[in-house]
Amino acid sequence: MLTAHAPHASHRSLLVRAGCGLSLAAALLVGVTGCPSKNEAANSVSGKVTLGNEPVAGTVYFVGPDGKEIMTPIMANGNYKLDNPPIGKCKVLVKGMGGMGTTVKDTPAIKDAAPLGGGKGAAPPAKYGDVKTTDLEYEVKAGKQTIDIPLKS
Repeated sequence: MLTAHAPHASHRSLLVRAGCGLSLAAALLVGVTGCPSKNEAANSVSGKVTLGNEPVAGTVYFVGPDGKEIMTPIMANGNYKLDNPPIGKCKVLVKGMGGMGTTVKDTPAIKDAAPLGGGKGAAPPAKYGDVKTTDLEYEVKAGKQTIDIPLKS
């Protein structure tokens, strides 16, 4: 007659340690491969908005093929970063903030705005603020992408 024997305590301990080791190895592998963190967007667009050689102050909007607008502020140095932009052919709007073209730190309503940081910025021409008149159009792809936005007076 054959009888089954339960594994000895030392064998169970060895199995538990091996299982823990494999779990740790898997966790380290995921960490090393660079999976996006919860705070990092898988898709983003960043770049610089300028008028001539001067950074522009205001907000940049990407208008997707479905008409949905997603916006982000432009920093004092003209840089912007937009997480989770619409994918596909997008119209781009650049809108100034009231009184732009003057020193931002002198504008009470926005002097403490973190993204602008109290710097100077050129006011974007009005044509870039309307989807009907802007000539800015870019193809946004999945992943991370750099799109600099040079404006003309």
